[in-house]
Amino acid sequence: MKQILFLLSAILAFTGALKAQELNCNVTIIQPQIMIGDPGIFQIMETTIEEFINGRKWTDDDFELEERIECTMQITIEQWVNLRQFKGSLQVGSSRPVFNSDYKTSLLSVNDRDFEFTFQENTMIQWSSDQHRDNLSSMLAFYAYYILGTDYDSFSPEGGTQWFLLCQTIVLNAQGAPEQGWKSNQKGQQNRYWLVENILSQSFKPMRDCTYNYHRLGFDKMYTDVQESRKIMADALIGLRNVHKIRPSSYNMQVFFYAKADEIVTIFTPTAVEEKQRVYDLTKQVDPGNITKYEMMMK
Repeated sequence: MKQILFLLSAILAFTGALKAQELNCNVTIIQPQIMIGDPGIFQIMETTIEEFINGRKWTDDDFELEERIECTMQITIEQWVNLRQFKGSLQVGSSRPVFNSDYKTSLLSVNDRDFEFTFQENTMIQWSSDQHRDNLSSMLAFYAYYILGTDYDSFSPEGGTQWFLLCQTIVLNAQGAPEQGWKSNQKGQQNRYWLVENILSQSFKPMRDCTYNYHRLGFDKMYTDVQESRKIMADALIGLRNVHKIRPSSYNMQVFFYAKADEIVTIFTPTAVEEKQRVYDLTKQVDPGNITKYEMMMK
C-alpha cells in the first residue's frame, strides 16, 4: 500500500512539474568541421541545454502542457577552441498558435552571431538572476525571457514587459563580461543590449502595439471575419512606420521581419489591390531587404 501511495505521489509531482514549465524548446547543435575531441560531447550539449530551458520554471504562471511555447535554438559551432571552449552563433525562433486553427505563426527569429561559451560534460548549467555566472547560462536565460516577452506581448498589450525587464537585468549583470554582445558599443546596435533596450523604449511602443494588434485582434479573429482581420493586421503593420521614422533600420525591426516577411506575403497576396498596395508601400520602406518577396505579393 505504501509503495502504491509513493508511486501515486511521484506521478502527481511529475505531472505538476510538467504543467509548471512554459517552454518547449528543441535544441540543435551544428557540429564544427574541425574536431579536436570526442564528437559525442555535442549530443550531451544538446540534451543539457534542452533540460536547462525546458526543465526550468521561468515565470509564476501555470501552463498546461499544450500551452507551452514552441521554440527552437540552433547552435552552430564554428570553432572548437579547446576541449571546453566553443565559438559560434545562436539562432533563436518561437511561434504561437492562431486561435481556432492549426496554423502556428512565427513570433521571433533572431540570429545572434556572438556566441562564445564554455561547456563541460557531466556539469549542470547554473544560472542566477542576480549575477553573471557565465556566458552560456546568461545567453540562454536572456533568450528564454525574450521568447516569453514576445509571446506575452502577442496576447495582451505590452504584456511581456516584466520578462523584457528581466532580459535587461541579465544584460546589466553582464556588463563586465569579456564576451561580445552585452554592451551598447559592441557590434554597432545589433546585439542583445540594443534588442532589449529598444523594445523597452517608448519609441518602440508602436512595434509592441503591432505585435498585439496583428496577432490578438487580427490573426486570432480571422476565423470569424477574414477581411476585417486582414484590415486590422494591415493597420498594425502600417503603425511600424512611426518606429522607422525615429529609428530607421533598427535591429528590432529587422528581427520582426525575419520572422514575418514570408507570412505577410502569404496573408496579403489574396487581398484587394488597395489593401495589398498599403502593405507593400509600408514593407518596401521599412524592410527593403525583403523587397523581392513583397513584389511577389503584387503579382
